[in-house]
Amino acid sequence: MGRAVATATIPPGTSVAFWSPACSTSSRWTRISSGDPKVPVLYQVERTRTGASFSVRSVKAVQHGKPIFIFQASFQKLQPSPVQNQFSMPIVPAPEELLDHEALIDQYLRDPNLQEKYRVGLNRIAAQEVPIEIKLVNPPTVSQLQRMEPKQMFWVRARGFIGEGDIKMHCCVAAYISDYAFLGTALLPHQWKYKVHFMASLDHSMWFHAPFRADHWMLYECESPWAGGSRGLVHGRLWRQDGVLAVSCAQEGVIRVKPRVSESKL
Repeated sequence: MGRAVATATIPPGTSVAFWSPACSTSSRWTRISSGDPKVPVLYQVERTRTGASFSVRSVKAVQHGKPIFIFQASFQKLQPSPVQNQFSMPIVPAPEELLDHEALIDQYLRDPNLQEKYRVGLNRIAAQEVPIEIKLVNPPTVSQLQRMEPKQMFWVRARGFIGEGDIKMHCCVAAYISDYAFLGTALLPHQWKYKVHFMASLDHSMWFHAPFRADHWMLYECESPWAGGSRGLVHGRLWRQDGVLAVSCAQEGVIRVKPRVSESKL
């Protein structure tokens, strides 16, 4: 669903005359049903509102003649304002000082104390091909995997060069990034006890604050303030390397789990 959601960010912008790097103000997706990765997605765009300062576009993603999610995007013509403030970016090691995702997983897999339940999951992650590079800021040791808070931070960027001018593609990649491993933040304190039976986003929101390049390193700060009732809530912030808050995110999703079978360490 992440790729379909990311692609949905492109069509609305093509129908807005004043579309520019910082004029996307917000986007929200609401999931209706599961998508079929083998079938193309048809995006139907509606001009919900076109104003002098703000415009709204609604998108329906359709497969097999039925909607799988609806998406609404808001755009604002660039306007100066004396009212400006933001949180401070967390102080973390630079991406150049950290292991990439592949090297970190390989390090875990070579640890003889790694439990089989984690080994299976890490091998599954390693086999996935994703269009982004990831570097965890505070990667847990094998012994810490069972005692994690519902928080995580990682540096992330698109694989390959996008270029400064392809604004819509940068927003598309940011949408993909914002959904990647996001809901899993709520599961971090419980992964030692439960395994995922079913997990999917119910709705996902993004607010764009400043121009950014998705092919440059950005810090993704994620936290889950609440989980319960087979649902989880997560908040996120995408920071540019210069400390500017580029994007804020929020997501609620369904999380269904099964108890893990007790097993000894290898």
